Amino acid sequence: MKHDENKTILITGASSGIGRELAIALAKKGHKVFAGIRRKIDKTEIESLNPNIKGVYIDITIPSSIDKAFWFVYKNTLKIDILVNNAGIAVAGPIECIDISKKKEQFDVNTFGAISVVQRFMPLMDGAKIINISSMASTGIFPYIAPYCASKRAMEILFNSFNLENKSGIKVISVKPSCVKTPIWNKSVNRAREDFNNYQSSSKNKYEKDLLFMEKNALKNNDKGIEIGVVVDKIIKIINAKNPKPSYTIGTQAMLAELVSKLPQNFINFLIKSKLSKITG
Repeated sequence: MKHDENKTILITGASSGIGRELAIALAKKGHKVFAGIRRKIDKTEIESLNPNIKGVYIDITIPSSIDKAFWFVYKNTLKIDILVNNAGIAVAGPIECIDISKKKEQFDVNTFGAISVVQRFMPLMDGAKIINISSMASTGIFPYIAPYCASKRAMEILFNSFNLENKSGIKVISVKPSCVKTPIWNKSVNRAREDFNNYQSSSKNKYEKDLLFMEKNALKNNDKGIEIGVVVDKIIKIINAKNPKPSYTIGTQAMLAELVSKLPQNFINFLIKSKLSKITG
């Protein structure tokens, strides 16, 4: 397979954000795109954008849904050249307050869901590339979004082992962008607000100022995060690259987070606690 020929690409979480824009950009270049969506209205809308896009119903947390998606794709192609694991959610809040079911949901989507898709679609993926949309959060240095950070770090560890182990010539690439202007921030804030309303009064009093700051900071990403197009352009370059690197960090924030994460943990904690105390103290 030549690296510049038209490819067959499966993208999870393609109804909005990075997944949607990537599906459109790739379809315009002549690639056959299977766009993972969960609602009928999303399928109709995304297929109307380009004849090279086929909507695929898939909930990556439900094995039967993944299986149905596999058979749908199998009926339409014999091979997947690229799988983009893009579907994701962000669970936010203090560790002591977030219900364990919410923590499990975070991993079910961001980590185990991605692995489940790969396991089911393996028969179609000889010599393919897997591109995982990770995050600068995988450095693990950000308070109040620890489940999100941990799910992205776990995703990278599991897929790095898969990269070493697989006998199918599959290459795994991790893309770690800075905060991106996508709907995930509004969704995360709405989830956190709902959860906060269920906290005990003592927890609300302890963490209200911190969470208000984190909420405002998250909402800023809708306007001040890096453009989706920056990430989409990088992914397209990775798709076309004959020998891509195993990991790409995108944006100044992500590069800075990566550098800070290499400092001694005590010093990292001191810096973050100092910043939080000035803002919320």
